[in-house]
Amino acid sequence: MTAEPLEYALDRREDLGEPAGFPGAGRLVLRAARESDLPELRRLDEEVFQEVAYPAFLLRQLYDMYAGHLLVLDEGEGRLRGYVLAATTALNRDSWILGLCVTPDRRRHGLGRELMTEILARLRRDGIEHVRLTVEPANRAAILLYRSLGFRPEQPGDGLRRDYFGPGQDRQILRLALPGNR
Repeated sequence: MTAEPLEYALDRREDLGEPAGFPGAGRLVLRAARESDLPELRRLDEEVFQEVAYPAFLLRQLYDMYAGHLLVLDEGEGRLRGYVLAATTALNRDSWILGLCVTPDRRRHGLGRELMTEILARLRRDGIEHVRLTVEPANRAAILLYRSLGFRPEQPGDGLRRDYFGPGQDRQILRLALPGNR
């Protein structure tokens, strides 16, 4: 795997309809997560995922294991507005997207797509052949995003797995083949 640096600004001021003079408005930096981001990453995960947010100890361990595939949207001074996390396996060149989130006030402006596009490019460069993820079946916006990126339901059963995360917590599993590796 490569550990190349990533940091670039996303100027979404016009898309978000915020005034140009608003401090920090619209200026987001897409970058690799840092260890110092962990408390803010925990806050963000709790804000977005609430009762199903990752516990702090697990976020810590996920960072330790997959820091090269943990990207964040930084609004400045460490204030995070989104992240994507991919976990990869060493042996069979598979990866799972374990988390994608954007704060509610920043949604519907292409930021989730930006995060996914960058992580998929990194996974492709690292020789990953297949990427999977789970999504709540009623989350139409997320399903449309993933399908527009080429993800398709994993068979059998159109990817639907009843009680995947426990009773009443169904998920749809989507899969993407990454052609053109290496």
